[in-house]
Amino acid sequence: MALRKPPLREVHADRGAKFTEFGGWDMPVEFDSIRAEHEAVRGAAGVFDVSHMGEIAVVGPDATALTQRLTTNDVTRLDPGESQYSALTREDGVMLDDTVVYRLPADRPAGVIGGERSVGAPGGSDAGGASDAPADDAYLFVPNAGHDEGTHERWVAHRDEWDLDAEVRNVTDDWAMFAIQGPDAPGLVDAAADGDVLGLDRFAASFLDVAGVECWVARTGYTGEDGFELLCPWGDAETVWAAFADDCQPCGLGARDTLRIEEGFLLSGQDFHPDEEPHTPYEADIGFVVALDTEFVGRDALADQDAAGVDERFVGLELLDRGVPRHGYDVTDHDGHVVGSVTSGTMSPSLDKPIALGYLPTDLTDPGTHVSVVVRGQDKRAKVVQPPFN
Repeated sequence: MALRKPPLREVHADRGAKFTEFGGWDMPVEFDSIRAEHEAVRGAAGVFDVSHMGEIAVVGPDATALTQRLTTNDVTRLDPGESQYSALTREDGVMLDDTVVYRLPADRPAGVIGGERSVGAPGGSDAGGASDAPADDAYLFVPNAGHDEGTHERWVAHRDEWDLDAEVRNVTDDWAMFAIQGPDAPGLVDAAADGDVLGLDRFAASFLDVAGVECWVARTGYTGEDGFELLCPWGDAETVWAAFADDCQPCGLGARDTLRIEEGFLLSGQDFHPDEEPHTPYEADIGFVVALDTEFVGRDALADQDAAGVDERFVGLELLDRGVPRHGYDVTDHDGHVVGSVTSGTMSPSLDKPIALGYLPTDLTDPGTHVSVVVRGQDKRAKVVQPPFN
């Protein structure tokens, strides 16, 4: 199957980017070097093309009820213009994906979602009788790369099963998405935007003009630094990208990965996967996204696990010996028994030391606990760390 391409694939190629397949997309992995891009974000600012992320829009009288029952957090806590981190789980509580859910404001621009001027292409929509839905009952959420089609199908299937009135639309191919991250990012976005960018709180969002293009501007990110994620129409991607690419470092997925590992952020499909690496939010150490006082798919299983406790938990590991931990490497205890494995690992560009993420039995998860990581057949001493690493 041919790889999906972001709207600026050729623009990035002309800039000298190297590419990699990720989630079915052909994405830039680096422009100059992973280290240079990583350091730019930690010290100044970088701009990422993250148009491989999915976007699903849900609107209608039952949009809240539908999204509430398919995500673990409590969407009723959201006011228009707010967002929350959440998870999608199976009946057994195992995570299918993690996501950010945005509640859209009632005064959103015409054509963004719902009605005959919806941004979604006809082939990606499934109206469900919501054309006259209240304008303020609308959500946009962001599945990870390659999850948009399956997630859209899941929402539609459950909507129909539960006889709910909501339009569900896969708008992934209509939006470009860029992340401007780093200590200088707020100033850069403020300079390019017409509106109160600096007044947005963490996880708040608004429709604002950026470089003359109406964008959904959210104070969110995946690097541990301050910054914004911008959604703009696919056809306006080059205009918005150009507003930042000359003033800060273009960054690829390589630096995005090293940055999020330093923060201990999960990567869907690697740090958890419903079949290959099945874990619940409690095991993945994101129990704060589980609202047990709501009803959602997987709620009962998670309530049972919350009461009983978990047998393993997601932790950070810092190697004390030389070596670079990689995905799949075994983690052993002091007796040499395999007790876990590395799900993500790298040589930290910020700290200049090898770090990793993975799951260990709960009795080995206290910070400072000593274990070993098997690197190319050799045991390398390591200690448990509570991310973020420092």
